Amino acid sequence: MEKLIPKNNISVIISISALILLAASIIRHELFNSSGDLAFFDQTVYLISQGKLPTSSVLGFHVLADHAAWILYPIALLYKIYPHVYWLFVVQSVALSLGAFPTYLLALQAGLKDNQAIAMVVVYLLYPVLYNSNLCDFHPDTLAVPVLLTAVLNARSKKVFWFCINVLVVLGCKAVLSLTVAAMGVWLLLFEKRRLSGFIAIISGLAWFVIANKIIIPFFGSEAALVSRHFYRYSYLGNSFSETLQIILFQPKIIISNILSSINLEYLSFLLAPVIWGLIPKYMTPLIGAIPCLALNILADHPSQKNVILHYSLPAIPFIMLALIASIAADKAWLKQKRVIFLWSLIWFLILGKWGFFISKYLNSVDNWQATKEAISLVKTQDSVLTTDVITPHLTHRQQISFKYKLHELNNFHYILLNTRHPGWGATVEDYNNLTKELKKRSDFNLKYQRDDVYLFVYKKMALPI
Repeated sequence: MEKLIPKNNISVIISISALILLAASIIRHELFNSSGDLAFFDQTVYLISQGKLPTSSVLGFHVLADHAAWILYPIALLYKIYPHVYWLFVVQSVALSLGAFPTYLLALQAGLKDNQAIAMVVVYLLYPVLYNSNLCDFHPDTLAVPVLLTAVLNARSKKVFWFCINVLVVLGCKAVLSLTVAAMGVWLLLFEKRRLSGFIAIISGLAWFVIANKIIIPFFGSEAALVSRHFYRYSYLGNSFSETLQIILFQPKIIISNILSSINLEYLSFLLAPVIWGLIPKYMTPLIGAIPCLALNILADHPSQKNVILHYSLPAIPFIMLALIASIAADKAWLKQKRVIFLWSLIWFLILGKWGFFISKYLNSVDNWQATKEAISLVKTQDSVLTTDVITPHLTHRQQISFKYKLHELNNFHYILLNTRHPGWGATVEDYNNLTKELKKRSDFNLKYQRDDVYLFVYKKMALPI
């Protein structure tokens, strides 16, 4: 192990990790595998940087109405240097990689030897959820991972001021993380004996949950932006808070049967398999901080929250690492040899990581990739665009762009760019073939570009000279 990684060279490890994650994000994006989430964040961050109202035409509401993620405002400063979606990839890859540093320091603080601490860094960076989350477009909650680890480090070091700063940043990443902060506070208060930090986390977490969901999100968004828009993920619990409460009180069997389902067992198995060797019950109290995240995923009946492919398990990772460090510090972990730990992590990374997508799924649209790039290059103004969901993130630096349409609203768009061979998630090949036929019949649109089933139509008043 020591031959593989130079001692104390954590900066090199972090830099290499960040570069790998960044390259993976960029390649995935350039192969047209990004979608609506990246489009939403890129468009709103761009609008913030331009001093415009950050209301997304992708989702139809203000950026703060999404998850009250005010952290996007300071991120927009990077767009003032040069507006490009790559900034989001840089921020995300660097943030996820930087989590290795507080992991290393927490390990040393717990009494681990230097080479054991480096082993924890390797376990963290090879955690499949970490790598996979980096390939889920962009989400500001990825920034919370290193900050949560740093918050625990500062709490244990009794650096209350910096702990408060950490909590503030985490809350600004996503409203629901307020529950994670509150749960972390319970753990700090009861098991770490950090009363002040614990109370601060509990009070600020609960307060922000109320402020974000009862004031900020309703103020900046319409009904479409309210928390109730996520109820479809918990369809068996009803369509309102009152219905959910009634089911909890009078039909608990429904909830229990969902919790004890085979898909939840599979989800938890895949989530914990990379570190199962070090999760000893006596030292698992840090997992209290992971309860909100895991509970939301286990209670959901939507498959997106029951896998390690997406980013929904990210808030649990810091606390899983803390439990792992605690068991190793007590010399109770099942695996003790550093090479074996490294090999175990590598095996599970290869099994559960999305690296294989780069030689399979991510190459689906390469057959007309060049035509798509050429068509995009012909969209030379910032006028409104209708396109597919996977092309949308490549053209979001404008106030109006969408991958949703109604036939009677087509003249609201100056550009209509379609890849009928690879329609993405928002429509079918048949949908876009029918739309293409409709546009060819219309006298108010000019077919500017056509190649390999890629079509660019321009509203005639805005048609470019041929």
